[in-house]
This record gives sequence, C-alpha cells and structure tokens, in this order.
Amino acid sequence: MPRFSIIVPAYQVQGFLRECLDSVLDQSFTDFEVIAVNDCSPDGCGAIIDEYAARDDRVKAVHLAENVGLGRARNAGLPHARGDYLLFLDSDDSYTPGTLEALAHRLGTAGDPDVLIFDYARTHWWGGFHRNIMHGIFGAAGDAVFTAAERPEFLDLIMVVWNKAYRRDFTERHGFAFPPGYYEDTPWTFPVMMSAERIAVLDRVCLLYRQRRQGNILRTTSRKHFDILDQYERVFSFVDAHPALAGWRPYLHRRMAEHCLEILDKNNRLPDRDKPAFYRLAAEAFRRHRPAGFTLPRSTHRTALRLLSGAPYALFAAHRRCRAALRALKKRRARLRRRASLRVKRLVHGLLALRPLDPHLAVYSASHHRGVLGDPAAVHARARQLAPHIRAVWVVRPDAVDSLPPGIDHVRPNSLRYWTTVARATYFVNNVNWAHELVKRPGSVHIHTHQGTPLKHMGLDLVGHPAATYRLNVRAMLRRCDRWDYSLAANAHSERVWDRAYPCRFTSLPTGSPRNDVLFSADPAHGAQVRRRLGIPQSDTVVLYAPTRRDHHVSGYVRRVDLEAFTRTLGPGHTVLVRLHPSLARHPVRGLELADLARRGLLVDVTDEPSVEDLMLASDALVTDYSSLMFDYAHLDRPIVLHADDWETYRANRGVYFDVLAEPPGHVSTDTAQLAGLFRSGAYADARAARLRAAFRARFCAYDDGHAAARVVSRIMLGEGPATAIPAQDAGRDARPAVGLLDGGRA
Repeated sequence: MPRFSIIVPAYQVQGFLRECLDSVLDQSFTDFEVIAVNDCSPDGCGAIIDEYAARDDRVKAVHLAENVGLGRARNAGLPHARGDYLLFLDSDDSYTPGTLEALAHRLGTAGDPDVLIFDYARTHWWGGFHRNIMHGIFGAAGDAVFTAAERPEFLDLIMVVWNKAYRRDFTERHGFAFPPGYYEDTPWTFPVMMSAERIAVLDRVCLLYRQRRQGNILRTTSRKHFDILDQYERVFSFVDAHPALAGWRPYLHRRMAEHCLEILDKNNRLPDRDKPAFYRLAAEAFRRHRPAGFTLPRSTHRTALRLLSGAPYALFAAHRRCRAALRALKKRRARLRRRASLRVKRLVHGLLALRPLDPHLAVYSASHHRGVLGDPAAVHARARQLAPHIRAVWVVRPDAVDSLPPGIDHVRPNSLRYWTTVARATYFVNNVNWAHELVKRPGSVHIHTHQGTPLKHMGLDLVGHPAATYRLNVRAMLRRCDRWDYSLAANAHSERVWDRAYPCRFTSLPTGSPRNDVLFSADPAHGAQVRRRLGIPQSDTVVLYAPTRRDHHVSGYVRRVDLEAFTRTLGPGHTVLVRLHPSLARHPVRGLELADLARRGLLVDVTDEPSVEDLMLASDALVTDYSSLMFDYAHLDRPIVLHADDWETYRANRGVYFDVLAEPPGHVSTDTAQLAGLFRSGAYADARAARLRAAFRARFCAYDDGHAAARVVSRIMLGEGPATAIPAQDAGRDARPAVGLLDGGRA
C-alpha cells in the first residue's frame, strides 16, 4: 500500500499536464500512486495520461465517458486510491522538488494526523512568483498538532483542497465527497477541517499554484458563480447533521457573506445583469442562517454586511461605487502628497546647498540602505578610530532600523532630515550608486567601494546582455557614476574592470576590500563565538553554501543543488549554512525547502545574518557558484568548491570577465552527487585543491592585508596623500529623472 494516492483530474490542460505529472514522478520520494482522471477532455489530455500510464506503473489512467466537472472527477478517482494519504493536485499546478519527502517526514513526526496543511506559492503567467500572504501562520503553529477550533486562522486560508494531505481512512469514515458545480472545494474543506481531531502543518512551499492569463474557471464570467450559494447550503446542512459542530455557525455565517461579497466585487465573475439576483439570494441566505445573538463584526466588510442584512441592491451598488471612488481619491491624494513632499525636500536641499559644506560630516549607505554592512561599514568603523572628528550618519530604510548596532546615527531615505544631511555632507561612502536626485556639490567627496571582485559583467559591459540590463538606463547609470571621486579596487583585476566598465572621472585607489579587514584581524575565537550563537557544535565541519542570483530567471532564483540530498550525504558531524544572495532575502524560495530543512535540523538558513564575514570565519569550507564571495573567502585560505552546473548558460546570459572553470579556486562540481562526493571522500580539501587555491590567491588577494579601511580613511579623510576631487556635476543634467533601477543597483 503506497504512502500517497495523488488524484489528478484533467480537462483542457494539455499544455500544462506533462509539467504537472513530471513534478510528481520526478520526486525523490517514490512511494506513491498517481490516479490521473481524464474528465472527457476534448484536447490531448487523455492521450498524455495514457502515455504516462504506459511508461510508469505508478500512474493509473481513469477515463470518464462524459464531462462531470472538477469535483466529481476527483470523486471518480477516490475508489482507486490505496494510499495512506490522499492528495489532490490540479493538472495545471505542480509540486516543488522534495515535496513528497517533506510531507512523509512531517506526517511521521506528527504521528499520522487526520489532515496535514502545507504552503503554496502563486506563479503568474508573466513570471512572477509570490508565496501565500498568510504564510506566517505556518511558522507560528510550529510542530503542534491541533484542532481547527484551537487554530481557526487556518480556516482563513484560501478555500482549496490541494494544500492538504488527508488520511484516507479518516475521509472514508466520514464519507466526504465533492459536490457538482463551481466552488466544490468549499463543502469539502469546511467539513473536513471542522471534523478533524488532529491537524498538523508543514511550513514549506510544496505546490506552485499557476495563475493562468486565461482559462481559469473561476475567472469566467458566468451565472455558474451562483453555485457558491448551494455549496454553503451543503456546509450548513453538514453542521445541522452534526450538533457538536454547532459552534461553527457564526464563523460560517460570516465567511459565507464575505465570500459572496467578494464575488460581487470581482468585475469578471458575474454578468452585470445577474448581480441584483445574486445579491438578493445572498441576502436571503445571510438572513436565513443568521445565528442567535448575531452582531456585525468589526471588519472592513461591516457596512456591506449591514446592507446585506436588508438593504436593496441599488443601495448596495451605490455604496460600492462610493467606496471605489473614495479609494481612487485616496490614491490620487497620496500621490499628490508624495510629489509635494519631495518638492519641499528638494527645495530645502537647494536652500541648504547655499550654505558651506560641513567638513566634519560623512554620509554612509550600503546595499540600498539595508543597514551598516560591507565595505562602507568597515570604512565607518576605521574612521571612528582614525578620524573621530568626522560625524557619521547612515541612510537606512525603515525595515532595517531594528537591526542597527547601538549608537548609529541614521536617517530614513528621502526624509526631511535626509535632505538636510546630504545637502551639507562632505563625504559620501556607498557600495551602490546614490539615487539620481542627489546632486554632487563642489567640494564633496564621493567614495564608491563596489561590492567585491567582479566575475560577472558590470556597468557598461552589461550592454548586449538583455537579461542583466532589463529596465536599466545605462546613460543614467553612468551619470550617477560620474559623481564618484574615488573607486576602491580590491585587486589589479578589479582596477582594470572598473576602468573599463565605468568610463567616468574617478581616481582608482588600490586599497583592497575594507570589508575583508576582519578576516585578517579577527580573534581566533571569533568563529567559535559565531558557531555558538548559531547553535553549531564546535566539532562539526561547517560548509557555507552561497549561490548567486540568476538574472536570466524572472525570480532571480534557480535551484542548482538538491540540498536535502547533499546534507543527508554529508551526514552527522557536518553543518551546512545556506546564505542566499541578498536580493533573494524576501524571495518565496526560502519557503520552498529551506524552512523545512532547517526545521528538521538538516541545515541552517543564514540569509538574514547581517555579517557575511562572521559566516566566513565560522565555516571550514565554501561552496558557491559564481558569487564574488569566493574572492573574499580565498583570503582565509580554506577550501572552496565551485558548483558550476550551468556555467555556459550563466556566461551567455550575464557575461563574465574570465573563465573561472579554467582558473577555479578549488575543485569544480557539476551536479549534487559530484558535489557531495567531494566532501564525502575528503577530496574538497586535498593537495590539488590547495594548489588551485594558491594560484587563485596569488591573482586576486594581493592588495588585502587587513588595513584597507585604514588606507581609505588616511588617504581621503585625513589627506595623507594626494587627493584630487573631480569637478562638481552640472545640477541641471544630473537632476533629470532616470529610467531604470533606483539607486543604481547595477553599479
């Protein structure tokens, strides 16, 4: 008997069905059966199902003689199910890699609950990828097993069946089945959740919910949306037949009303001529099922619910039109306020610019105002020691303020204090470009630190690489770069690249990377302290995995390593730290597998750690692909493994300055098995790895010695050496709005 029975109904989805079935059959966990139900589809779905059933005995083909609809097609698959658990997968959706393995593990740890709820992400036809906005409740529930009454927030999730695994004997004992019509998930999900005595959750994105541009049944304008009223009648009938569930009536009464109001709000659901009739029937159901002692809830729907209690449709429609007009007016007023505020701030900036610069004021920013980070942070720390007379102010966005070290003076971007500060500052230190609105004053000194040694193309060299220059205005970027007085170079390679990629008027300073100073000066116990903070055994071999983003992919993320297989192969005595590229810190990928594997103790997600230098010092080896982190890590003279399974694709899409496979910092792997084998055998740290690393260090590590930040401060802020500032920019030219990335994200 298989662990899972996965029922896949199919109707007019021939373009998506193969991807759906492949996402199941390619799972690492193999103890399952697929029951693919051809709902008399007029396209090629039937032939595709037969093809898969012929080549994989885990697939059972079921062909219906007539089209019965999604719910009853699922019912047709139920008698064929033999698995411990039922899963329902719509044939235009797909499972993420490792889903069934994660589900099986969680079911085991939860003691085979009646229902296991897992998370999902929406994938849009234009390439967007967004995790369920309520995903926070999964983490809050943790490993607890509960009832719906104990955690009713899980009933507020999207009303679908495909984000849950159901114990088959539980569903059979209660006789759950799907009704005909639209919204067939409603009279299944509510009774199931209310009846389940043991519910568990898995904090992991297991399913990709495809948002089709067209073809989605629920986006079809039709009277069939009236079916929602019948579906809720079925739910209330179920409650009536089970007196122990009577306490759910107030909740269901509200959900029914809000569901109906949502349908009325959607422009593409009901024909306009049918909205009055739908409203009248919904109002009748709202009054009919009103529980004793009912009072209107305090919610955004309060007025609409009051109208639904007895007002005619004309009044309701007028209320809706007024709400829409008020929303549009608020948006317009907000836009006007923002524009007026920006004009005032620019005016203040211009007036303050009439006053002399403050020679003792420096403004810092790092990584689009994400906090006290990287090279600017290292320069700031050294300036506090060597030039304490210079006051430092950091530009920090609101969501990063809580992570600031104590004693940091900061301003919010585009606040009034921001403009008053930048108007008089003499020194500007940043590792990305300042926004185009900031005009360089005569006498101000702009120091650009960059973000490490470049392997991939940067600046002007990006021209010709459409994936990397999407929405990038190169001319505007170069105007922002014209403000640089000094460009820091980590090594001779970087000097040559910056001169070529940014043909501007800066002075190149061969200082080394300030952020790497700590790699030379840190106390030997520093790494051990970081390990203790992260809960890593001191005796473990710590592997830092730091992949870079993929510009040719809309989301920026492409799964290159099977982390579950890699961590399992390494086994006890190893800890894997995973640090995604900073641009992916809020990406749904962290819910794909990282959250689940971290919960299971297979790895530690350190993407949010503010200091990557701490992570380098705490690790014994680095695994990366094309990240500039390899150049920094080489200073530690510890093993580096280059995982380059898509080198040709990356090189073609982003462009590179040299063939890193021909001159790698260590061994190269091209698949997960090979990568794991290097660590299992110990080859990752063998004599050949040492020779490759030595050659790499000789080429890229010559400038760094632990004193890079001191060189910057001494040369520029203390004037110990020649320092020639470039001419001030023409304010009119620089003030032009730039189309593309704000803050010069490519520079």
